[in-house]
Amino acid sequence: MPTSTEAPPPTRRGLAGLYARAADLLRRHAAELTRFAGVGGTAYVIDIGLFNLMYLGLDWSYWWAKIISTIVAMSVAFIGNRHWTWRERRGSAAAHRQYALYFFFNGIGLLISLGCLWANEGLAQVWPQYFDNELAVNLAANFFGVGFATIFRFFAYRTWVFRHPPKLAEVPAN
Repeated sequence: MPTSTEAPPPTRRGLAGLYARAADLLRRHAAELTRFAGVGGTAYVIDIGLFNLMYLGLDWSYWWAKIISTIVAMSVAFIGNRHWTWRERRGSAAAHRQYALYFFFNGIGLLISLGCLWANEGLAQVWPQYFDNELAVNLAANFFGVGFATIFRFFAYRTWVFRHPPKLAEVPAN
């Protein structure tokens, strides 16, 4: 029991405390984050490749190009995340339930990406010399949109889609 002369252990406050908590969080989830990044990197290449093929190569609207490329990349990422990133959680739910939740949260992620495209479209109305070009559209869709959506999806997947299976209560032996 501490006496009145002992000082309590120091707690970090402000930015130093925030940094310490973030570093601890990264340390605890490093392997999971690395696998998620590997799967996500593969899906990202597919997403960008298909988006640019459809938008620049086939002259589709960037809205439809982003929707289709996201759905294809999402399906590839589901397989990778289910069988590699969170393989120890595979038994937590049936695959069809996981895919339905995965699709739902990816739909929200797609809305985040489309929101970035929408913002770019609005900015192109005001500053067309900066935002009304293929590079700006690609940055809005594939850098900002995918970046913000990825942060959201990581936490949604690990919280609701690929949960740890429930622990069974131990029955005392007679």
